[in-house]
Amino acid sequence: MLEMQNPWWFNEPDPDWELFKILRFRVRPSWLDELSLTPFSLNFVIGPRRVGKTMGIKLLIKEILEKIKNPYSVFYFSCDVLEDYKELMEVIEDYLKLKKRKGVKSAFIFLDEVTFVDDWWRAIKFLIDRGTLRRDVVTITGSVSLTLGKHFETFGGRKGHGRSIEVMPLSFREYCNLFYREFFPLKAKEILEEYLETGGYLAYLNSNLKAEDIIGFLKADIRALERSTDVAKEVMGAILDKAPSPISFNSIAREVGISPHTAREYVELFENLRVLKQVLYLGGDGKVYPRKERKLILRDPLLVKAMELWTRRKVERAVIYEWLVQEHLYRKFKEVFYYRNSFEIDAIAGDLKVEVKSKVSRGKYPKGVKVIGIDEIPEFLYNI
Repeated sequence: MLEMQNPWWFNEPDPDWELFKILRFRVRPSWLDELSLTPFSLNFVIGPRRVGKTMGIKLLIKEILEKIKNPYSVFYFSCDVLEDYKELMEVIEDYLKLKKRKGVKSAFIFLDEVTFVDDWWRAIKFLIDRGTLRRDVVTITGSVSLTLGKHFETFGGRKGHGRSIEVMPLSFREYCNLFYREFFPLKAKEILEEYLETGGYLAYLNSNLKAEDIIGFLKADIRALERSTDVAKEVMGAILDKAPSPISFNSIAREVGISPHTAREYVELFENLRVLKQVLYLGGDGKVYPRKERKLILRDPLLVKAMELWTRRKVERAVIYEWLVQEHLYRKFKEVFYYRNSFEIDAIAGDLKVEVKSKVSRGKYPKGVKVIGIDEIPEFLYNI
């Protein structure tokens, strides 16, 4: 398996390199530049399935190989064929033996989709503590469920120069740049309509992914985390029924027939799987009130389409506009809130206060609140 997954050892191209050449829509992910390539580093690349983590890693490998002399300095392994940490340990130790035979002093080790391996962290922690990897750069990728076990805490002080990077579907600006390198207002409106249908998943744009596949991946992750897909489906349905209004765990519980504690568990599960984001209430006093009703937003238009299919609900276009603004503000500022009193502010982030209006607004808003109409959304999203 080591030989099959590392064809560059034999001066052969990787299949993913060949696939990348023929894709209609191709992007070199910007997150590659955020990874540390200085020994010792332990990098984590986390994100939902099919957002391009593996292809990004393969492109990085190609770039590294162009700069080094010994191809055995680069080791890649897709861990979805392994069962537990013992098998993972065997794979890494087999490579380390090969590394020694080939005279490699410092290696680039890529372990892809490590979350499929039970107790994967035990093997990595042991090798780091033993000093076996002190001259190497190790990059681990996985679905967002990697964070659910809080295994990151295990590596406190063990990452060296390494960094943790979250990969999400393309933003609207990144999506626009697939077609044009600058902003054209009329074209941006057309592209926004496409973005609302396809989301930021390049695999979907390249006809290598369907909305039904996302449902399948999500259900598999929910089962792997020993949760009920039926309850998850009902909770998501209750969320879509209420959107975009604020909602409480109690109201979800009443609609689904579960306890508020269970409702909260499933909302947090969806959030950890990067399906939705909780937008908490920010009071006029500047304090966050986590006990108040919160808005629950879906984080990508393709996820909306998938959840509509799964729950047999329909989300209004105006709701998706609001969610897009909230999501893009969250990506920039790493936090987003809402406010509601005699008037509502859909999104508060950094120094921005934004209200999204699908119709002409007749009400007045306080100074400093930016009211965005439908025609203004493309430029706003592009410039965030």
